[in-house]
Amino acid sequence: MNAAAELPTTLPDWLARCERLHPKEIDLTLERSLRVKQRLGLRFDVPVISVAGTNGKGSTCAMLEAIALQAGYRVGLYSKPHLVHFEERCRINGAMVSAAELVPHFEAVERARGDEALTYFEFTTLAIARLLSQSPLDLVILEVGLGGRLDAVNAIDADCAIITSIDIDHVEYLGPDRESIGREKAGIMRAGKPVIVSDPVPPKSLAEQAAKLGAQLWQFGRDFNYSGDKRQWAWAGREKRFNGLAYPALRGANQLLNASGVLAAFEALRDRLPITAQAVRSGLALVELPGRFQIVPGQPTLVLDVAHNPHAVATLAQNLDQMGFFPRTHAVFGGMHDKDLAAIVTRMAPLVDAWYFTDLPLPRAARAADLRELHAKLAPRGPGGPSEVSVECHPDPADALRAALAQADPADRIVVFGSFYTVGGVLKEGLPRLHATHTR
Repeated sequence: MNAAAELPTTLPDWLARCERLHPKEIDLTLERSLRVKQRLGLRFDVPVISVAGTNGKGSTCAMLEAIALQAGYRVGLYSKPHLVHFEERCRINGAMVSAAELVPHFEAVERARGDEALTYFEFTTLAIARLLSQSPLDLVILEVGLGGRLDAVNAIDADCAIITSIDIDHVEYLGPDRESIGREKAGIMRAGKPVIVSDPVPPKSLAEQAAKLGAQLWQFGRDFNYSGDKRQWAWAGREKRFNGLAYPALRGANQLLNASGVLAAFEALRDRLPITAQAVRSGLALVELPGRFQIVPGQPTLVLDVAHNPHAVATLAQNLDQMGFFPRTHAVFGGMHDKDLAAIVTRMAPLVDAWYFTDLPLPRAARAADLRELHAKLAPRGPGGPSEVSVECHPDPADALRAALAQADPADRIVVFGSFYTVGGVLKEGLPRLHATHTR
């Protein structure tokens, strides 16, 4: 039997093969990706925007895509991770690509890699990048993974980089503080190219790296800014302004920061990608991003959020505070054991009346029983303490949501948050529509 006959023919089989190729899930280096990229002859003839950061990457990519589509451009997007289907990671002109469209590009990467033991992330990134490079597009948007400098996406030279908020996360790979993490994220900068920093208090290492490299630094508060009241907002860049803007369709406290970085990127690329005020208004009004402070109408109200580090959870808590009064809040939570779970549970505890901790289907996940034990250690004694808060463990997110619904009144709210696997676990059968029937 020849080698070609042994190759997988379906996307699920390819993904299973990719999981077995490299002994480590994460092995940060650019060398393997650069070598295979060169063998593939992978290049882009249209502007490429790369987006890195700790939080806000997904929202930034979604707004870039929505505005560019409204401006009439053909847009390719690579984002990650997915909630339910792998194909969510690649969109062309706003539509998710099919599994069949991806398979030939997995085959091409397999032929080009030779003896290179690519990680799952490296292999899939190169396959999606090849698909995008061979599609008739005007703009390509690439979401960087956990790092920057050594991330597989950084094998591709971007015409513009956006760096969103920087916070402590993945310390074993990126370093113990914001300055060292900033240096890693700064790796996506390119000499002579614009880099947009939308973090309002960025680590100094970003500006230092930009100066060292000769990148064109656009910094929030200096090169672009926003102002607004409860009804509308305005944005001002170096030479361009947009006034009378409606708030983005994406809810949340940080979305104007993300939108501001997006508009700065379009100003930086205005010679190649001019946009109109109407495209900005329509794009921000229509933008969608599942699982980012996504409020699902029903009884009780359902909130889905992939907040899985302390910074994102602090934003989630702030957003929940601004929602108005609910008699009780039920929280479905599952996360990875390498996250600062104590900080996450501590921040959310004052808002939560009932916890439904869930197991997740991968080795890195914290067990529901461990989360319950952590909560018992952290919860305050006396009023508002453990005796007044119910805590349950469940084998999967869907089961946890069913349990929450069984105990919730129609006027309550249920918050499903944490890992992408937690939110994805309740979305497997589609968007839940909740209908609680009882009243306590």
